[in-house]
Amino acid sequence: MKAASGGIPRYRKWKGPAILEQGFRPFFLLAGLHAALALALWIHVLAGDWTPPMHFPLLSWHAHEMIHGFAMAAVAGFMLTAIPNWTGRMPLQGLPLLVLVLLWGAGRIVMPFSALTGAGVAAAVDLAFPLVFLAVVAREIVAGRNWRNLPMTGALTLLLASNALMHAEAAGAAIPPGTGARLGLGLLVLLISLVGGRIVPSFTRNWLAKRGETKLPASFGWTDRIALGATAAAIAVFVVAPESALLAWIALAAALAQAARLVRWRGAATGAEPLVAILHLGYAFIPLGLALLGFSILTSAVPQAAALHAFGAGAVGTMILAVMTRATLGHTGRALRADRATVALYAAIILAALTRIAAAFLPGMTMTLLVLSGALWFAGFLGFALVYGRYLARPRAKA
Repeated sequence: MKAASGGIPRYRKWKGPAILEQGFRPFFLLAGLHAALALALWIHVLAGDWTPPMHFPLLSWHAHEMIHGFAMAAVAGFMLTAIPNWTGRMPLQGLPLLVLVLLWGAGRIVMPFSALTGAGVAAAVDLAFPLVFLAVVAREIVAGRNWRNLPMTGALTLLLASNALMHAEAAGAAIPPGTGARLGLGLLVLLISLVGGRIVPSFTRNWLAKRGETKLPASFGWTDRIALGATAAAIAVFVVAPESALLAWIALAAALAQAARLVRWRGAATGAEPLVAILHLGYAFIPLGLALLGFSILTSAVPQAAALHAFGAGAVGTMILAVMTRATLGHTGRALRADRATVALYAAIILAALTRIAAAFLPGMTMTLLVLSGALWFAGFLGFALVYGRYLARPRAKA
């Protein structure tokens, strides 16, 4: 089926629940809810109020649920909505979409109770979603002959491998500690660098052009190529040798290149539109994270936890919220404007990330700052589910 003019595919008339009309609807809602609830549970675990009966080390479970629970739900929502535009094929709707949602949910339920189910059962249940999702994406891209986006299946394969490595490590396999988590987090950073390199300057250019601006974001060029290459190299070394001197210098070089790339997108001119400005603020955590990663190896004054949370809470958390809010408004027929509630959500996530980074530098205040960061994160993502859930669960607004 060919895409309609403007790149928006024709949809079959959907008569079922609105929440199952397109992939972004259930998965964005679940991403927001899981981000909030999993973090709340993690704070209770840290405080000693609850010890889940699972075979995963507690810190690994936290990382797993942020990467393969929260972030993967957002990735699924984004890709299931983007693929029809890429291929011109019909979107996944109804029962097939519900099956994917239930597979994702089964993984979230089984993980905290894996000591009761057994490691093998937990792994099989949890890995079912990324495996089936990969098959769906590959089928759609190949059937639509959309070879340009075929590398996305490679990224999903590596995310599946990251998840499997985390399960294998928790089961006692002889794997360097943290390899799976580093691979997953690194891939998310690289995906944000790639996809962000498309959408951030594009949305900024469109918004500035509507305002009559003539100085627009720079087109893709050598700065972007160097930034992406250096970031990919830094992530590769980070996965296999996270404390090597080589990583320090590659990460610092990548930080400079990513900062130069970001400046070329003219984010300073977007303050009047939070829907655009938040994309620049979220992306800024990538050069910050790379710089912190490099310095964490060169000096003990910079903890690596600061870099990890600049990537995770900062880049991943903020960019996911930015994309989910914008895509929800656009795909449900609402005006592309950030109201006061949306601005408050953005502020909460930015402050949550900055507070979590600060906690790594202030050992005497760690628990206080962790609780504060967790409360802000919880408010931001639960707020998204409450404010945007009504758009996600209702039919598209009529023009």
